[in-house]
Parts: sequence; C-alpha cells; structure tokens
Amino acid sequence: MPDNFSSAPLQPSPTQHTATPLLAVRNLCVSFPSGGRMIPIVENVSFTLAERDILGLVGESGSGKSVTAMALMGLIDSPGVQITGSALFRGQELVGLPQKQLRRLRGRQIAMIFQDPMTAFTPVYTIGWQIDEQIRAHERLSRKQARARTVDLLAEMGVPDPARTADRYPHQLSGGLRQRAMIAMALSCNPALLIADEPTTALDVTVQAQILDLIRGLRTAYGSSVLLITHDMGVVAETCDTTLVLYSGRVAETGPTQALFAQPGHPYTAALLASIPPLDGPRPERLPAIAGAPPVPLERPAGCAFSPRCHYVHEACLPAPPPPLVPVGPHQSAACVLSTEGTPLPPPRLIWACASAAASIRHRAAPTPPPSHGEASP
Repeated sequence: MPDNFSSAPLQPSPTQHTATPLLAVRNLCVSFPSGGRMIPIVENVSFTLAERDILGLVGESGSGKSVTAMALMGLIDSPGVQITGSALFRGQELVGLPQKQLRRLRGRQIAMIFQDPMTAFTPVYTIGWQIDEQIRAHERLSRKQARARTVDLLAEMGVPDPARTADRYPHQLSGGLRQRAMIAMALSCNPALLIADEPTTALDVTVQAQILDLIRGLRTAYGSSVLLITHDMGVVAETCDTTLVLYSGRVAETGPTQALFAQPGHPYTAALLASIPPLDGPRPERLPAIAGAPPVPLERPAGCAFSPRCHYVHEACLPAPPPPLVPVGPHQSAACVLSTEGTPLPPPRLIWACASAAASIRHRAAPTPPPSHGEASP
C-alpha cells in the first residue's frame, strides 16, 4: 500500500459542516409502479457530502440504501420509475439529467464500487482489459499508456504482481483481489465522488480491514469523497465522518458519527447500536435483537414506520404523517416524536426497559378483528 494511504483512526474532517458540499441531496424520492399505483421506495431523503468527507448510509436490507445510490448515478433502468427531488453535484442537477450527460459524469467524476465484483466485471475479458477500456473511454490514451496506468493503479491498491494480475480473468482472483481491482477501476479517472455499495460484504475479517483502510485513504491519496453504503454499524464507526440512518426508505437519523454513536436520537439507531458486542466490560449471553421485520413498502404503517418494532412507541407515533427530522444536537437530527418532545433516549444497553408497555400500546392500536360467525357484535 502506498505511503499516502493513511490508516490512522478516524478523526472529524476539517471540511465537515463548513465547506460548500460536493453533493447536496434534497427530498429525493424514488417510486416504482405496482398494481396500477406508484409505490415509494425512497421518500424525501436529504443529505450533504462535503469535499473529502466519508458519509455512511446505513440500514437493514430493503431500507433503500442501494436504490438511493443507483438513483444518483442514473442507473435505475425500470419502466415507469419516478425520481423526484434534487441532487446537486458541484452545482449540477443530477435528477432528470439526460443519460448522455450522465455517462460523461460516470467514471470521470462519479464512480461506483458494486457489492459483488464478480457480477460487476465481465467474465469473458481480463481485469486489465476492462480497466484499460474504462480509462480510454474518458481519456485520450493509447492502449499501452492505459495499460501502464492500470498496472500502477493495481499496485496502489495493494495487488501483488499487478502486471500479471491484469492479464487474469475475474474468476481467477480471490474475492479480496476482485474488490481491489474494482476499486482500481473506480479510481482510474480520479473521480471526486466514489459510491461504495457494501464493499466488504462476503470478505473475511482481515480482508475487510484492508479494504476499509483503502477507502479511508482515498481522501488523502486521491482527494475523493466517499458515500459508503453498509448495514454494518462497526464499519460506519471505523470509517465515516457522518452517518445517515435509513429505515423503510426514510431518514431516521443523521449527524456526525461520533455524536450519533455517543447519544442516538432515534430508537432505531439505538437498537442498531445495542446489537453491537461491547469491546470492554462483561459480555451479555445474548445480544438484543430488533423484533419483527421492516415493513414492505406496500404495508408501511401510518405515522412512524418503525412503530410496530419500537419499544418506545406511544399514541403520538401512530397518526400520519411520519414525524419530521428535528435537531437533537449540533448538526444531528432525528425523526422521532420523542426527540420532538425533547425526551433523551437512555443509553443503548437500556433501550429494552419499556418493552411490555410498548407491546400494550401496539395491541390497543391494532384494529379489532370482525366477529366470527355466530358471535354477536358488542
């Protein structure tokens, strides 16, 4: 790994909350047609990403993380999809931008690392040929010049024997090497924004740490900002300056990572943190889990989408519309009526104390089933 890749512990970026944002997303909505109506998958997602910052987009599977990223890249190719809102990249609106202009941005100014490099690479061409073509698509270089840059990039990503590796096919590389090659391809034109979609999924712990070291070093070595998509709160804590928590396509909480981890403002964030094994002190026999499952978009409850699983739920959570984001700290906001009322959440390890009361409220709020045959109505 080159010297300009730093693996030092994460510190707040000096540009955070002060510089003009590289990317400013406002009220992004993505809806898909189903059964004659439009179903919102992502609703009113807003965030900013400063130059050389790393923002973590975190949530369970199905929360809308990847759909958000694909919408920003203009890669949602689905008949009838509706994308509204605003996404300004260096002042240029991405939402509604024609594909011809988006193609000029993709690769050169905005690049993406996909979750599974095995499916992202074309299996019938060598790794080197594919990176060469990415370079030559945006820059006027000969094949020899492009190959020289490809080999240099692979070397910078820590790929052993990069010249020989460039002549191999994707299936001939390990998962870790494929991911490094994918990062090399994404960085081939020195983009300002790198979107990394679950870059450590299916990798062993050692390789995960190496890939995260690479991503953390990008802002120093390449001056890139990173939008990191993950379901792993540990990855967020280790890597990201700012965190945005998504639940059922909506923003649950956003703020500086250190502040959000120290004092979460939304019960969902607190529940995610409670599921992380403690590094010190006694370890519980069993880590707490969030009961139930996220709602499918067609069956979102009125009001807060997390209310059926929340141990803080009360009557104010249930009416529509869902609660708005409100400030809970410096540059930190949460979409929770408890935050609106100014009620601080207890530490993450104590969030299960009111489970029975929450279950009672959910039971009272549930619709009364119709009487069975032969049973008189009250």
